[in-house]
Amino acid sequence: MSRDFVGALLQLNAEKQVPREQLIRTVEEAIESAYRRVDGDEDIHVQIDADSGKIRVYRARTVVDEVEDPLTEFSVDEARRHDPKAKPGDVVEYEQLDQEAFGRIHAQTAKQVVLQRLREAERDVVFDQFADREGELITGTVNRVEPRAIILDVGKGVEAILATTEQSTLEHYRIGENVKAFVLEVRRSTRGPQIYVSRTHKGFLRRLFELEVPEIHAGTVEIRAIAREAGSRSKVAVASRQEGLDPVGATVGQRGARVQAVVAELGGEKIDVIPWNDDPSVFVANALSPAQVVGVSIDEEKRIATVTVPERMLSLAIGREGQNARLAAKLTGWRIDIKSDVAAAEAARTDEGRDADAARVSADADGVTPAGARETDDATDGTGASASAEASTNGTDSQAADGATAAPARRSRAAASTKGASS
Repeated sequence: MSRDFVGALLQLNAEKQVPREQLIRTVEEAIESAYRRVDGDEDIHVQIDADSGKIRVYRARTVVDEVEDPLTEFSVDEARRHDPKAKPGDVVEYEQLDQEAFGRIHAQTAKQVVLQRLREAERDVVFDQFADREGELITGTVNRVEPRAIILDVGKGVEAILATTEQSTLEHYRIGENVKAFVLEVRRSTRGPQIYVSRTHKGFLRRLFELEVPEIHAGTVEIRAIAREAGSRSKVAVASRQEGLDPVGATVGQRGARVQAVVAELGGEKIDVIPWNDDPSVFVANALSPAQVVGVSIDEEKRIATVTVPERMLSLAIGREGQNARLAAKLTGWRIDIKSDVAAAEAARTDEGRDADAARVSADADGVTPAGARETDDATDGTGASASAEASTNGTDSQAADGATAAPARRSRAAASTKGASS
């Protein structure tokens, strides 16, 4: 029996990947539980020799200063009858039991408890294995497709849940297909560990690049930021930790081989690889790639970047439904306002005119006549003087004309008077 028991332990260790010590402790607790179901046997303990498989059953109690449970506890004086060196906290053995006392009922109970504890131990081992893999990639086989999730078999009877919200819209899955996924969370449950995975998380994109690009895996090229809209487009900012190494070239690979492998895994999702820069204006300009940027104005306080692009590049910089600008904002952490160079020039002219009007209004309010106004007033004064002079001249001429008309009239009257006198 002992030899068979040791062989069974070794077989369980190989199949379930449960440590041998944990298996032995599980069997010990199961047999103890079977014994303790009988009243008066609450103090029974079981010890198994891992090498020989020999089982020893005995009674033992815990030494305490004040006894609260007489079935499992000893007073110090009573414990020292069996062990002179006993002290509070020790477990003192006081009776050896024969294995024959372990009857058929106890054996059936022990078997059920052993199976239950083994399942629990196996779940704990699996949970510990996958709990350490949170944030990593795992590969599973599509086991079944459900309305709200796809169930992946990741081995050892463990299933991973790929929810619909964590699936790319470009991808379709078939039963038996191998699928890579990013481990989001591992939870305990009564049916074993539940593993939740994703293919839309930006960490999934990061791990794929680590697989395809040796420089990223080694750490000489670092992924500093990722902005992703799964199934459509992603932007990845990379920086080099080694002088002379081009981070973008290393990430893209020769003829784009490395980045194309990632694109193929993502079902055709577009990926923009851009260089990281500590200068926000340069980084924002790079993030709007493939659009060309004329200039970037940075507002540090409000974290707003105002970008000027050529008129022909405006739609490219904004992207379809604003996607390019939106991804650039996520990547850089700045709010981005995009204007064309034509609109910026018109706005500048409008601002100049508004400033000139404001200056004129301010000068009028202060009682100061602007230089242009003084020139106009001077011109007006000269015109007025000329008009007055002309009016004066016209008045003199009129009076002279009136004088010339009056003289013949007087001579006529004088001639008439002389004729009358002669008569």
